[in-house]
Order: sequence, then structure tokens, then C-alpha cells
Amino acid sequence: MTDSFDAGTRRGQRRRTLGLLFAAAVAAPFADLPLARAAGASREVRIGYQKYGTLTLLKGRGTLEKRLAEKNIAVKWTEFPAGPALLEGLNVGSIDFGTVGEAPPIFAQAAGANLVYVGNEPPSPDSEAIVVPKNSTLRSVTELKGKKVALNKGSNVHYLLVKALEKAGVDYRAIQTVYLPPAEARAAFERGAVDAWVIWDPFLAAAERQLGARVLADGKGLAANHQFYVAARPFAEQYGDVVRTVIDELAKVDEWGRTHQQEVATILAAQTGLPVDVVALAARRYAYGVRTVTPGVLAAQQKIADTFHSLKLIPKPIVVRDAQPPANLLAKE
Repeated sequence: MTDSFDAGTRRGQRRRTLGLLFAAAVAAPFADLPLARAAGASREVRIGYQKYGTLTLLKGRGTLEKRLAEKNIAVKWTEFPAGPALLEGLNVGSIDFGTVGEAPPIFAQAAGANLVYVGNEPPSPDSEAIVVPKNSTLRSVTELKGKKVALNKGSNVHYLLVKALEKAGVDYRAIQTVYLPPAEARAAFERGAVDAWVIWDPFLAAAERQLGARVLADGKGLAANHQFYVAARPFAEQYGDVVRTVIDELAKVDEWGRTHQQEVATILAAQTGLPVDVVALAARRYAYGVRTVTPGVLAAQQKIADTFHSLKLIPKPIVVRDAQPPANLLAKE
């Protein structure tokens, strides 16, 4: 069946896209200067983040600002609702660095984005899931055939859905995919406009804690669910020292977070506006341990890219290693 969108959703998506393009146009004078000028004499690194993970924790801790201040570099943070929008911002030059799941950089690369992978977190397969309302009669992925399933197109959960359906013997085209960003997807889920929702933490944890959502399948055995750190290629090539500083501070926050779960929940709750019990559940499922990208991780990304191309979800085949880190950031296996 074809993808389902109502006219209002299409108009909303167009407005969001136009808004992002307008913001990019405002930032255009800085697009050719990988380190834009901040207020005063400082230079500025622009970081895109979402409501999850170590980058949000790093923002809350404030340690990166202190570290980069030694180099007279300020930090500008911009929140995005999901990975595809973040990478659109990266591609048009409004941010330099950000974090996304597995699928967004594949869709972005297929669209011609000039990005590079610069780091990743370990797999976190139980941090994403296909959920149904607590009173749903659906008990298995097999029963999704013919049903409406909400997800953010091109996000990390897209691959989870593909693999879960494949395991269940259900053709991807046999479901009705409803492409919605998290906030709109939750609203549709709550009012019963969709039968299932494929979503990641902390939105997953919020659905479980606040709505009683029931998990049909998570990523275990299906999708590794790496979180990637990506950068605009000109920025990574010209300012490798800044990228290494960001990754180093992420590693320190990861190490701290492993043994300070309550503090992590408190910081993330303040950063995301979500209740502490929700972010605590998400934080427990998160995999800490940032590292530089290896050829093996890129090979796993290639399998995802090939799957998406075979389903015509991306318009052309891509070579993931074309977006490998610059030589000074590439890890050896």
C-alpha cells in the first residue's frame, strides 16, 4: 500500500521545511566559514542535538563550553525534533556538528549531503521499539499487515521497522506507513489515528510510562541502533582539533554517566522537559562509550543503505565509506 499522509500533515511538513530553509538562509553568510563568528571576538561551533543521549547530557553539564573557551571558541546549541531535520540543517550550513541514529545519514548521503561520520556510541537496540496502545488487540508484528504505522521517515526506527516486518514475513508495502515527527506521531497514537508507532527514547519511555504503550518488538536481534556523531565535511577537515575536543568531552561525560544514573536523569529531565522517571528509564537503556568510527561500523551502515535502496526508500545506491571520517579521525580495527 502507498504511504498515507493527510493534507494537513503535508502542509505542516512544508511549513517546517520552509522554516528550516529560511533559518538556513539567515545563516548563509557563515556557511563558507566552518567556524562562524560569535558575539564579540570569539569564534563559534554550532551543534545540533535532539532530546536524547550523551550530546544532550554534555549540553547540560556545560563542560564543552569551558574546554573550548580556552581556544576562544563559543558553543551554539540548536535543538532538532529528529535526525533528518538535523542533517538538513547540517547540509545547508546552519550547524557544524550533530548526533543522529543509523538511518538519517544514509538518507542524507543519498540526497547529496556533504557530511562525514566522526564518532559513534555502542549499540543500544532496546532504546527503540514498535509500540501499540495498551488496549490494542495487536499482539505480534505479523498482525501489522494492513495497519497504519507511524514513524519519522528516515530516522533510526525506519530500519527497525523494515527488519521487524522482514522477520515476521510481512511485506513492507503491506502496511500503511504514516510519516510523522515524534510530537505529531504521539498525538496520532493517543487519539487512535494509527495502529502502531515506531519510536526511540526518550519518546519511547514517555509512551510507556505515560500512555501505557505496549512493546511489540524492540531492536534486539534486529537493529543495532548506533548513535552517530556527524559533521559537515569542510568543518571536520579544517577543524579536526575541535572535533577531537568535542569527542573527548563526550567520552568524559559517557564515563561519568555510567556511574551517576540519578544525576543523568536529573540533567536530562531539565534539558528535555520530560519527567525524571521517563528520562531515567531511557538513560538505563542507553549505551555509553563514544568511540571513533571503524570500518566495521561503516560496513554495517552499508547493509542498511543497501536495504533501503532495495525497497526504493532512497533514490540511488550509495557508498557509505564515501562519508568516512577524515584520515586524522578514522579508527583502525
